Amino acid sequence: MAVILFVVVRALATQVAQQGQDNILNASLSSILDTAVVRDGSVTLDFPYSSFSMLSTNADDRVYYAIYEDGTLLSGYEKLPAPDVLKADHRHFDTASFSGEKIRIASGARLLLASDGPRTVSVSVAQTQDALSETLNAISRNVALLGVGFFILSSGLALWAASTTSSQLHRLTRSVTRRGPQDLSPVTKAVPTEMGPLVGSLNMFMQRLDHTLQQSEDFIAEAAHRIRTPLATVRSHAEATLQRVEHAENRAALQSMVRAIDESSRAAGQLLDHAMVTFRTENLNMEEVDLVEVLQDLVQRMTPVAEMKDIALSLQTEGPAVLAGDAILLQNALRNLIDNALKYAPSETDVVIRTAKDDGISISILDDGAGFDLAEMHTLSGRFVRGKDTGNKIGSGLGLTIAQEVTTAHGGTMTLRNRPEGGACVTLSF
Repeated sequence: MAVILFVVVRALATQVAQQGQDNILNASLSSILDTAVVRDGSVTLDFPYSSFSMLSTNADDRVYYAIYEDGTLLSGYEKLPAPDVLKADHRHFDTASFSGEKIRIASGARLLLASDGPRTVSVSVAQTQDALSETLNAISRNVALLGVGFFILSSGLALWAASTTSSQLHRLTRSVTRRGPQDLSPVTKAVPTEMGPLVGSLNMFMQRLDHTLQQSEDFIAEAAHRIRTPLATVRSHAEATLQRVEHAENRAALQSMVRAIDESSRAAGQLLDHAMVTFRTENLNMEEVDLVEVLQDLVQRMTPVAEMKDIALSLQTEGPAVLAGDAILLQNALRNLIDNALKYAPSETDVVIRTAKDDGISISILDDGAGFDLAEMHTLSGRFVRGKDTGNKIGSGLGLTIAQEVTTAHGGTMTLRNRPEGGACVTLSF
């Protein structure tokens, strides 16, 4: 736009300046033609002083002229360019080169009546354009400065407008980026009018996505709840039948049925737990939770299960470990980790739970099992992912997923590692 402004103003200035020079040349030409008369059968002209004085400029432009009578030069510069045909009382303007200089020429003619017939007198007046060039150069410099100023101003305004809009967009981006994976609440921060449709579409999309996810979680929870009750009934009947069957093949079939029922029941239970965790992580019920008390309660309730497998379950603490969090979710995560340790620990071994308070609160569950496969360790916290060396252990692949999601929702990290002396260690750090 600055370049267009320069070109347009330069063109207009050239046109106006040229028109001014043409007006002066035309006045000089007219003053000369007005003095043309026929005396004693000859054409004479009396140059007025004003005809050339009006052409004087600060640049001392040179002036040329030529006077013709019916095509015969009476006075002036013979080689000065002039039109071949001129009509009386008609003015002709042209730009040409003369003596190596650019000149502006004004030409005109006048019809004189003599006793021997009409005679045509034509006059051409020319002037160099040094003053015009200086004027145009001065105008060009001023317009160039104006264009540069206009460019700087418009660029500054454009950058300000762009930065203002982009800063709002960056704030919106950061606001959405900071959200947790389950936070699909509408964006309520004020944004510029231009970004309103974008934010509206984003909110509608998140609303539809939240509704779809909620329906899926509700369906899983309802399905898991409805499946567990009949499974428990079927298991009790299968165990009762197993006590009365003596044939080996029938007993093996019933034992396989009981195992399948246990796997289905556990999967349904963990699906229900996972659905509950997913829902509660969006709306954490924050309170002061003593993790040591939670662990003591879990150890007390899960000790009978450990004793049935000849596993010693113990808790080692350094005093209270208070954390601001959701007690139900934290209990669920710790219960899944302890249950996993009891499931994979061999008989007549120890499962130890340790708490520590260094830079924060950490809880470690250690067992004497086979440990984690190093190639699978980074994927074990995924949904329905189980290690290849689980053997005939019943599981659904959701225990570590639940622990991971609960830990992340509380701003912590879960670390899996193998113990140097053998066994696995899962650590939750807050």
